[in-house]
This record gives sequence, structure tokens and C-alpha cells, in this order.
Amino acid sequence: MSAMMLAMARPLRIEFSGALYHVTSRGDRREAIFEDDEDRDTFLSTLGEVVERFNWVCHAYCLMTNHYHLVIETPNANLSRGMRQLNGVFRNNETPTLLAPPVAGITRHPPFWHRRNPA
Repeated sequence: MSAMMLAMARPLRIEFSGALYHVTSRGDRREAIFEDDEDRDTFLSTLGEVVERFNWVCHAYCLMTNHYHLVIETPNANLSRGMRQLNGVFRNNETPTLLAPPVAGITRHPPFWHRRNPA
């Protein structure tokens, strides 16, 4: 078998309506993706457009020099589509640094959101 056939594909990302994700994306080889405040403003503007277009709720964000963190809720189970848009638009228009594929982890499942600990 060729080496291509032995390579493993990235596992499918689990997506469902109402999921809450902690998403990170880093510059390729840990290179800077934000050089200055103008880059950060452009990213936040792009994020705002993606949030509106894909009906996301952005609960939190943190922009570091070479990566970012987002806490995103997806009422329509469309995280992958939105992340392709976010990283693609930002990378193609504003920064020569390639972004590594984003990493996302589910932080909540909708049926358990209202579960409370007994007093």
C-alpha cells in the first residue's frame, strides 16, 4: 500500500444544534496571525459577519499573537462551515500566515444545559 493510503483522515467533527464549542486556531508553525490592532479589528469584523451569517452565538473570544480561542454556540449545527468561512476569509484577505486547522471541543450538550446540582 502507498503511504497515501495509510494516512489517517481527521476524525469527523461532531456537530448538533445548540452545541457549545471551545474552538482554537493557531498560525502554521506557530507564526503570528495578528501583527497589530488593525489585524485584530479585521478578524473581529470577519467573526461578526460569520456569527451573523451562520446564526452563531459567540459567548467569548481571546485573541493572542499566534492563535485565538472562541466559545461558539451553534443553533444550526454548522460549526465546520462557519470555521471554513472565518479562517478562509481572514487568511486570504489579511494575513500571509497560514492558519493551522482549527481544533474544536464540545463543552455542552443541550439536554444537560439546565441540569442543576442539588442545594
